[in-house]
Amino acid sequence: MESMETIHENNRMQSRVRKNNIWKSIFFLSTLFGLVVLAVLIIRVVFQGAAWIDMDFITGRQSTSADRAGIMGAILGTLWVMVVVIPVTLIIGVGTAIYLELYAKGGKKGSRFSSMIETNIANLAGVPSIVYGLLGLTVFVRLVDLGNVVLAGGLTLALLVLPILIVSSQEAIRAVPGYLAEASYGMGATKWQTIRRIILPAALPSILTGAILALSRAIGETAPLTVLGIPALLIPFPEGLFDTFTAMPMQIYYWTIDSALVAEYANLAAATIIILLLILFLLNSVAVFIRNKFQQRY
Repeated sequence: MESMETIHENNRMQSRVRKNNIWKSIFFLSTLFGLVVLAVLIIRVVFQGAAWIDMDFITGRQSTSADRAGIMGAILGTLWVMVVVIPVTLIIGVGTAIYLELYAKGGKKGSRFSSMIETNIANLAGVPSIVYGLLGLTVFVRLVDLGNVVLAGGLTLALLVLPILIVSSQEAIRAVPGYLAEASYGMGATKWQTIRRIILPAALPSILTGAILALSRAIGETAPLTVLGIPALLIPFPEGLFDTFTAMPMQIYYWTIDSALVAEYANLAAATIIILLLILFLLNSVAVFIRNKFQQRY
């Protein structure tokens, strides 16, 4: 009887090991498939666009001629949009996270209110980006009557990445050990002094990491700007928040469409993709550096 039970147990263990190996193989092949597709795309883009990248292309203006077209206007437009997105997302996002984590959870009513807000923020993080474009078109372009200028585009993209930054900032604040705040209170510090001098400095590396990753998404978004009617025609370089502009994703989008008529535009789009990927890679590298350099262990 004991031997039968042992055999049954061994068979069950072997079956579990086989299932584990099967699922591990499936997950590995899924990861490998994604990496192969990504590698193929990057290799094709590099081979197609690398030869078109030079200083004239980077510093040049847009042109109806593919041989003379440049992306300086798109680069400046992207930078101007980030001038709006960065302060709006950092101030509102971090402020909201501080309120939800450190102020809004007192008592049953506060807990229910905080839970409701957090649930809605989590839902907003999964809303398709084109919905934010429709919101920006309705509110900033038409209701406020800004038009398709830098400020309208920046505020729309700020709304897009704001839920992401709020969630990441909340997680960063939660990760700060509670005894640090308790020690600060024990020394006679007020709540705001504790937040400003203890909690925020400890959570800052993770907050900045989340902020940079959120900004990386904002830089690469096309759908909201398309809904806002951002052009990619021959427009002057933007010089302020109320100037019309274009951005690198929009330039890629329009050149990809134009490649159906003029094949050289596909090469310009590939070259712009390379520049955009380099910028995103630089931002993500900065995020990793900040996390590794300033992260403290308690």
